[in-house]
Amino acid sequence: MLPDEITIEGVGKVDVEWRVSSRARRLALRIAPKANAITVTLPPTCPPTQAYDFVHQHGGWIASRLQRLEKTPSFTDGSLIPIEGIPHRITHDPTRRGGAWIEKNRLFVSGDASFINRRVTDFLRTHAARVLGEEVRDMARAAQLRPTKLDIRDTSSRWGSCSSTGRIMLSWRLIMAPHPVRHYLIAHELSHLVHMNHGPQFWKQVASLTPHRQQAEAWLRYHGPLLLRAG
Repeated sequence: MLPDEITIEGVGKVDVEWRVSSRARRLALRIAPKANAITVTLPPTCPPTQAYDFVHQHGGWIASRLQRLEKTPSFTDGSLIPIEGIPHRITHDPTRRGGAWIEKNRLFVSGDASFINRRVTDFLRTHAARVLGEEVRDMARAAQLRPTKLDIRDTSSRWGSCSSTGRIMLSWRLIMAPHPVRHYLIAHELSHLVHMNHGPQFWKQVASLTPHRQQAEAWLRYHGPLLLRAG
């Protein structure tokens, strides 16, 4: 039996989810930012001892990623959070009304202090629905693609998806990312309307829609886990 937690030097005990997948050809490791844990995917034929050793061999990588999560943006008074990639200072003003709104590079939040987190989240979700909706429509129109629907959801493990029926899903947390990252992720999901895989033709389709793949993927590797955990 594989343990539910493992000790990582510099971090301490870390929860582990072991996923056996018939589609896996090799061991794979990723950070689960919201849970501050790790997920290990292994082929059915992989011996448990090999999977356990694999995690320990990557202990330094795990520690650095989990320590980086300590910089996760918090939705509290005085905190800096990115909105469309631009830092905004959360400013609580209990004397005003209006929920939450932007003035210059500040996000004002009214009402009782206990409402700050929820009101910031509600604001970002509404802002995401408007901005991401416009960006999806503009790119789809230019590429002559027709998604059947766009859903903005509260996901903390993935940025987006595209169903076989043409339904696009994007995480509202994407609104915190800069334009090139949003542009790439939207292009990625729209490209699945043409190719429901990640083969060479799919990546050619992505390249025809956006020049930002390399820049966006590098940004997401470093900053993505922080934003997926924000809130």
